[in-house]
Amino acid sequence: MKAVVYDRYGQPDVLRVEEIPTPSPGANQVLIKVAATSLNLSDWEGLTGTPGYARLGGLRAPRRRVLGSDIAGRVTAVGPGVTKFRVDDEVYGDNMGLLGGFAEYAVAPLAALALKPAGLSFAEASTLPQAGAIALQGTATARAGQRVLINGAGGGSGSFAIQLAKRAGAHVTGVDNARKLDFMRGLGADEVVDYTTSDFTRLEPFDLILDLVAHRSVFAYRRAVARGGRYLCVGGTVRSVLRVVTVGAALGLVTGRRLGLLIAREGPAYFEPVAEQCAAGELGIHIDRTFPLHEAAQALSYLGEGRALGKVVVAG
Repeated sequence: MKAVVYDRYGQPDVLRVEEIPTPSPGANQVLIKVAATSLNLSDWEGLTGTPGYARLGGLRAPRRRVLGSDIAGRVTAVGPGVTKFRVDDEVYGDNMGLLGGFAEYAVAPLAALALKPAGLSFAEASTLPQAGAIALQGTATARAGQRVLINGAGGGSGSFAIQLAKRAGAHVTGVDNARKLDFMRGLGADEVVDYTTSDFTRLEPFDLILDLVAHRSVFAYRRAVARGGRYLCVGGTVRSVLRVVTVGAALGLVTGRRLGLLIAREGPAYFEPVAEQCAAGELGIHIDRTFPLHEAAQALSYLGEGRALGKVVVAG
């Protein structure tokens, strides 16, 4: 089968298309003919090996040769003990443990997958497992009348988070680069901030901050949170994340402002509720661009440059 592989960390030019053996499903696994794989920041981090936590399990070289976790496709074979899915079932899920989405076929465990809603295309379904789960858990405490800020709101998780927070009745501020301001307004953001010209930590404090790209001082984040409010960091530099977990947690005990890391849980229980809302037309799925498999390197470049409005998809 054709796959986009790499053997060392670097920029997208380390990727190449190669013929590799088609994998076989083991116990409690299925083989999927991949129809679509959406890109996440975790793919970019896995490609470049930065921040440092992206190298867990593969300090000097990638732990998997084929990237791509958020997959959608059709089951073509099942492993021993599989009764949940059958051949020809249309499925989607977050295959973070095994990856392999940038290929014609991928093996995935049953626990990572769900049946694709009939009302969603393969490309649409592939956008949901990781981004939807992060957005759902990151905005779970949003309430009517609260001030909610989402940093990195113009990307995949952010585009869902804006909509979910608005549905909860919150006043939502989206932060991203200037190119994405109109896009965030279109998603429902009440206010938008260009991080290249404005510092959101100096605005009126927020009840909830979901930070998808943390890189500022933990003291700045504390300043940005209203008393009794909460700051949740999902990703960012190692230094920022560590300071949020340590210094931020201590500051929260003293000041009544909770600062911490959102460790998003994986699996259908955390992305199917978002998929149901999308299938019902209550949430919108925004796919900026779709690339063919052999252009996966260009897709990652587009994502890494911060240009994507919503999601980017590689379609087999």
